[in-house]
Amino acid sequence: MADKENKLPENAAGRFYVDDQCIDCDACRETAPDYFRRNDDRGYSYVHAQPTSDDDVELCREAMEGCPVEAIGDDGE
Repeated sequence: MADKENKLPENAAGRFYVDDQCIDCDACRETAPDYFRRNDDRGYSYVHAQPTSDDDVELCREAMEGCPVEAIGDDGE
């Protein structure tokens, strides 16, 4: 499970975040490309923008559930 204490600094403020356990597998970027981006210099994903609609929240949840190392968290805010 993702750890709030280890959130990556690039994450957009809000409920979803990626922590430092990301292995840069690309799953979240493929599932929800409008919300996850890659830090090309360091090789990990982060939340670029927070979802605003229920459908987009579901996409981010799908990305979270598909993360093989559980690096995506949801604060539910």
